[in-house]
Amino acid sequence: MSEDIYVLGIETSCDETAASVVKNGIEIISNVVASQIESHKRFGGVVPEIASRHHVEQITLVIEEALKEADMVPAQLSAVAVTEGPGLVGALLIGVNAAKAFAFAHQLPIVGVHHIAGHIYANRLAQEMQFPLLALVISGGHTELVYMNEHGHFDVIGETRDDAAGEAYDKVARTLNLPYPGGPHIDRLAHESNKPVDFPRVWLEEGSYDFSFSGLKSSVLNYMHNAAQRGDQVEPADVAAGFQNSVVEVVTAKTLRAAEQYKVKQVIAAGGVAANKGLRASLEKAFAEKGTPFFIPPLSLCTDNAAMIAAAGTIMYEKGIRGNMAMNGRPGMEMDSWI
Repeated sequence: MSEDIYVLGIETSCDETAASVVKNGIEIISNVVASQIESHKRFGGVVPEIASRHHVEQITLVIEEALKEADMVPAQLSAVAVTEGPGLVGALLIGVNAAKAFAFAHQLPIVGVHHIAGHIYANRLAQEMQFPLLALVISGGHTELVYMNEHGHFDVIGETRDDAAGEAYDKVARTLNLPYPGGPHIDRLAHESNKPVDFPRVWLEEGSYDFSFSGLKSSVLNYMHNAAQRGDQVEPADVAAGFQNSVVEVVTAKTLRAAEQYKVKQVIAAGGVAANKGLRASLEKAFAEKGTPFFIPPLSLCTDNAAMIAAAGTIMYEKGIRGNMAMNGRPGMEMDSWI
C-alpha cells in the first residue's frame, strides 16, 4: 500500500454509540464505545426513542474521544465511514447526520456501510481473510450465512425467516426472569445444567440454509406455561441448556454443511451471539474435526463497535465507492454486493 489509509468509523445502529479510527482496514488506532445497556435493562430490551436520545447526547463526545485516543486531527483522515443500515431508523439518523456534518466540515469523502458487512469485517481486524470464505453472522437482529469469493462480494445463502437467534435468546431470558441482555445469562446457566429439556430442532425444508427460531421460542414459552399450570417446579438451568442446545445444534450443522458445499478455505463468525461460549465451542470442535480453518474475533469485536465499520468502509473506499450529502438512514438496507 503506497499510502496509509485512516478511516473514522461511526456506529449508531442500535444501542451503542461508537467511533473508531482504523489504519489500512486492519489496525485499530482507537475504538470508543458508549454503551446504553443500563438505560434499557429495566425495560427488558432496547427502547428506540431512548436509544436515539442517548445517541444525540453522546455522538460528538465519542467522535472527539476517538480522535483524541488516536492522537489525530481530522486533516489526517482519509475518509469517514458510517453505518447506513440496517437498524433502528432514529438511531441510524443520528450517526449518518453526524458523519455527514463531520465529512462536510473537514472536506472528507463519506462511505455508507452495511451493518452486517461491518460485523464480517471485524474479523479482518484480528486476522486476514482467506477467500472463498463463509461468514456466519449471528446477532440480536440477524442470523445469516454469507458466502464471499472476494473482498466486497456478498452472497447471502441463508437467513432467518422470523426471530434472529439473539432476539430469541432475549425473549427466552425474559421468560426465565433473567436480566437484559439475556444471551450471556442463558449461556452461563446452560453450563450449570445436568438434565437439559429436550426442545425441538427446526431444520426447515431439505437443503435450506435458512433459520427459524420462532417455533423454538414458542416451545420454551409453552413448556414454562404448562409447568406453571401443573404447579411443577422448573429448573431454569435445564430450560436454558435445552434452548441453547437446540440453537447450537442447528446453527453448527447448517454452517458445516454450507462450508462443505461451497468448498470454502475459511469459516468466520461475527455478531454478538458469536460470543456465546456454547456456540463457539461447538463450531470450533466441528471445524477442527473437518480440518477447515475457523475463526471468531475477540469478544470485544463481536458486539457492535465502530472499528468494524471503519474496516469495512476501508474496503469500500479502496474500491472507489462513495456516499454523498443525500445519504440517509436505511433501516431495511439490503446486503447488496459492492461489486
